[in-house]
Amino acid sequence: MSYEYLNNMELNEALQRYLEVIASLNKNQETEEIAVKDSFGRITSEAVYANISSPHYNASAMDGIALLAKSTFGATDTTPVILTEGIDYQVVDTGDPIPDPYDAVVMVEEVIQLGNGQAQLLSAASPWQNIRQIGEDICASEMIIPSNIRIEPAAIGAMLAGGVMKVKVWKKPVVGLIPTGDEIVSPISNPKSGEIIEFNSSIFSAMLQQWGAVPKVYDIVPDKFDLIKSAVKKAADECDLVILNAGSSAGREDFSTQVIREMGSVIIHGIAIKPGKPAILGVVNERPVIGVPGYPVSGMIVMEKFVKRLLEILLHSGLRDNVQTKAILSKKVVSSLKYQEFVRMKLGNVDGKLIATALNRGAGVVTSLVKADAILEIPLNCEGYEAGQEVVVELLKQERDINRTLVIIGSHDPLIDVASDLMNKHSRGRYISSAHVGSMGGIMAIKRGEAHLAAIHLLDEETGGYNLSYIKKYLGEEKISLISCVKRVQGLMIAQGNPKMINGLEDLTREGIRYVNRQKGSGTRILLDYLLKLNHLSFKDIYGYDREEYTHMSVAALVASGSADAGMGIYSAARIYGLDFIPVCQEQYDFIMPARTMESENVQAFLNILKSNEFFSRLEQIGGYIVEAPGTIQIIE
Repeated sequence: MSYEYLNNMELNEALQRYLEVIASLNKNQETEEIAVKDSFGRITSEAVYANISSPHYNASAMDGIALLAKSTFGATDTTPVILTEGIDYQVVDTGDPIPDPYDAVVMVEEVIQLGNGQAQLLSAASPWQNIRQIGEDICASEMIIPSNIRIEPAAIGAMLAGGVMKVKVWKKPVVGLIPTGDEIVSPISNPKSGEIIEFNSSIFSAMLQQWGAVPKVYDIVPDKFDLIKSAVKKAADECDLVILNAGSSAGREDFSTQVIREMGSVIIHGIAIKPGKPAILGVVNERPVIGVPGYPVSGMIVMEKFVKRLLEILLHSGLRDNVQTKAILSKKVVSSLKYQEFVRMKLGNVDGKLIATALNRGAGVVTSLVKADAILEIPLNCEGYEAGQEVVVELLKQERDINRTLVIIGSHDPLIDVASDLMNKHSRGRYISSAHVGSMGGIMAIKRGEAHLAAIHLLDEETGGYNLSYIKKYLGEEKISLISCVKRVQGLMIAQGNPKMINGLEDLTREGIRYVNRQKGSGTRILLDYLLKLNHLSFKDIYGYDREEYTHMSVAALVASGSADAGMGIYSAARIYGLDFIPVCQEQYDFIMPARTMESENVQAFLNILKSNEFFSRLEQIGGYIVEAPGTIQIIE
């Protein structure tokens, strides 16, 4: 009987073809709900939202005295204000609730105690100073972490602070490991001649655990076709992925290919890599089955290049790759033209230069991987590299710092959280990081090169249009892509039932009405100032005009808690918190970016999200948006 490899396919082509086959299997993955305190390292199966705000009450940020800020107005060194405990102020410690009706805390160091319960202040306090307001850290109903994200220690704290006790996560994929061979034995300290200690399954188990999977090691199976077939059937029924080690070569008793073909299908057998050429990529019972070469270095390369990528699908999350850096070869490295070769390297820093030296290249020399600091990849059809040549190496003993995160800075809107969640669901390994600094802050971030995208909704008071004049004024030196997103409804968010009878902007100036504002530079703040001017109202008459928050959700949380009576914001935030809403206007909410970065994969993934039906559907559920053609691009020069 003759034996031959079915393929000698290039690595990237083989990987892409195999992943496409696996993705088409449409196996539903199971989820489970676990305690947040036990969730470290797990992958969220759905977005996690806060049940409560953190802090959930207005808390003192300092040791001192709580008082009404207006009771201190006019205090100076020459005209001090004297207050009486229990009437004008109350002593508080850090973390204490702020008693009604107080709205400020003066640090103990700034209080002169006169005795008999009286305190003297030499300077005035401002409203809400030294107070941690409700939702300063997390607002109830705000997304803490999106779907398909690895739970880190800080996320555990954030979830618990937000009143989340349990979290839904993907079940860890179970990977079956079947060691085969007549000559191999379980690890013992004194093997006989001809006995080979089976340690590959222990290496692979550790790699799988490191990647977030659960290894299941089966008993060693002799080189018998029927026995291997029975073991594969059992593992394919019990596991999400099966690794058959070894028997993937073309030897007399290498049955792996025959078993996989008879029970399912062999997609690829033989890959143009060294070490690792004999790898088998197959499917049995709609489960990926990979035949891994018996030599440990070959096996580890196949695990790294194929099994790890399969786990990213099963885990719904990208796994960390090693950092790449440049190094100088200390000696010539020769390679065959037939294979894409992976050479273990030792590194050393000599006179400020990173020097790389090749280690023993045998496929069975597992200690070379223990000693290696890096891997040098030599492409197919390349004879190698000369001594002194600068090459790119993949570090094994440092963490990677590869940034696949799309940074959005500017105006806040819950739709960014929606996009972030969908990005994690549908663009594996790509993430969104957003910072809410207001529309002008976003424009300046683009100008300084600190963000990929900026979210803006800036009203031009002269034309009544949005965004264009600001782009031309502040970013005129560079070609800018304006990405249309949505029209959204802005208005006043007020308590349910409108107990303070607020009907419009003019009511904000009434005595006893407490307003909460957005920060300077935000589009909402600019809109409010424009409307006040239009209606001949003065911001000086609005109590709380200088009380600033950085998101619509924060404003809504304060109104919902009763800490404020009104705040300008978007309808979606009001709806989330069950608030009444007085519409004021529709505005255009867009994204901008330098046109030169338009082809970025991260940007393209984001644009695909904006254009997706799922994005439309999610915004419709939230409410308050007019969705026309998100993702439409206009070049501004």
